[in-house]
Formats: sequence, C-alpha cells, structure tokens
Amino acid sequence: MTKSILVVDDEKSINFALEHLMKAEGYQVTTAGDGNEAIDSVCQNHPDLVLLDVSLPCRDGYDICQTLRADKATQDIKIIMMSARGREIEVEKGLALGANAYLTKPFSLNTVTQTVREILDQ
Repeated sequence: MTKSILVVDDEKSINFALEHLMKAEGYQVTTAGDGNEAIDSVCQNHPDLVLLDVSLPCRDGYDICQTLRADKATQDIKIIMMSARGREIEVEKGLALGANAYLTKPFSLNTVTQTVREILDQ
C-alpha cells in the first residue's frame, strides 16, 4: 500500500518542491499552506507522515504537533518538523512535543528523502 504524506509549509516554492520530490519517491502527497489547513487535512486524509514547517500562519508547527499527539485518532502519525530555526532549544522543543525528527533548513533533498524513508520504516 502506498504511504501518504502531508507537506505543510507556507512558502509555496518549498511546498511545491517537497510535493514533487515525495511524489517522485512514490508517495501519495497532499499539501497545506497554514496551520488550520494542516489540521483539516490530517482529519480528512489521516496521512502516514507530516512534513511540518514550524513557522506557519494561524497555528505554528509546535502547536500542530502537540495537537496531533494529544488526539488518539492522530497520535500514530509520524511527524518530521522543518525549520530555519536550528538552535538546540528549538530542536529539543520539537522532539519533546512528539516530533519523530527535526530538519534544519536549508536541507538537501537527499536528506529529506532519507529521513522520510527512515521514519516510515520504523
């Protein structure tokens, strides 16, 4: 069965690039541009994994991660947080809230692909 991924980023160029990268890897992909869209999409589609930007309009990635982990219906979804904020405190916060991994922007597309594979294989 094909794994599904939700890409959440308010930068359209990043959303576009990650959507096409994940599709090229064989995943079913949906996208969202803000926090509210992300929550709606998760409830409708229940993806296997969310590539989640931290800085988003409406609700930030930390809030979304915490919300997904607190709900029994969504707590099994894998989450990879992404942010230009790479200080150790931000990484620790994302992981403490339940993210499976944290990628610091800019990142290579190879790093994203490898991390997605590793997390989905767990």
